[in-house]
Amino acid sequence: MEKRINVFAKGMNTLKPLFEIGNYLKDSSIGLELIELVDVRVSQINKCAYCLDMHWKEARAHGQTEQRLYGLSSWKESPYYSDRERAALTWAEAITSAYVPDEVYQAVSIHFTQDELIELTHAVTLINTWNRINLCFPTLPGSYKVGMFG
Repeated sequence: MEKRINVFAKGMNTLKPLFEIGNYLKDSSIGLELIELVDVRVSQINKCAYCLDMHWKEARAHGQTEQRLYGLSSWKESPYYSDRERAALTWAEAITSAYVPDEVYQAVSIHFTQDELIELTHAVTLINTWNRINLCFPTLPGSYKVGMFG
């Protein structure tokens, strides 16, 4: 692949608010473990190798098991996810596909408060943004170290 812009060297003014949102969400009531599951799943959908590497490593560092991470691409058929996690993954997939029907909203609203649903929505849109940035200006997958941007 042709060398592209190093967005972390040239674009920090526009990236800084994204890091700030991410730092805010780390302390949100939806929980970092759930955010990492969502980050991995959305990165799978968007085929972002760097983000998959990063969030897989972060998820493992925050207690996710290999089994739960390996099963994430087929979470609907896998028994290792709670109803709350399933709701979050449903929401994340709907947002990522750009179609969120009322029945998805109603089902997810059972498991999250209004504030949590807003935070979850921000988490999903944030990882979608990061995926797209890394697809446009790729960073070498495998180079991420846990906590590197923390």
